[in-house]
Amino acid sequence: QVQLVESGGGLVQPGGSLRLSCAASGSIFRFGAMVWYRQAPGKQRELVATVTSGGSTNYVDSVKGRFTISSHNAKNTVYLQMNSLKPEDTAVYYCNSITTKWDWGQGTQVTVSS
Repeated sequence: QVQLVESGGGLVQPGGSLRLSCAASGSIFRFGAMVWYRQAPGKQRELVATVTSGGSTNYVDSVKGRFTISSHNAKNTVYLQMNSLKPEDTAVYYCNSITTKWDWGQGTQVTVSS
């Protein structure tokens, strides 16, 4: 069974920060690059940030300069540092490989509101 467990979400005021974690039950890059996705109410799931086993990263334009994706291979964990949060960042955040071959986890809720 290939499992992912997301954590670190919460309620934060605009301009605040959160650090999300994604812990895998096996080698984190076994299915390729890892991705943080998010899904806001009434919207489709969107790709937010990608990290490869070699450390290359990519971001959707709306989070560039504010979010940082990273990985700790020995811990089989991927992180998403989110700074300068905006209300439009409110969503459930999920991680998976770029090929979405992991079983989807429950995600972690991020709510940005004053």
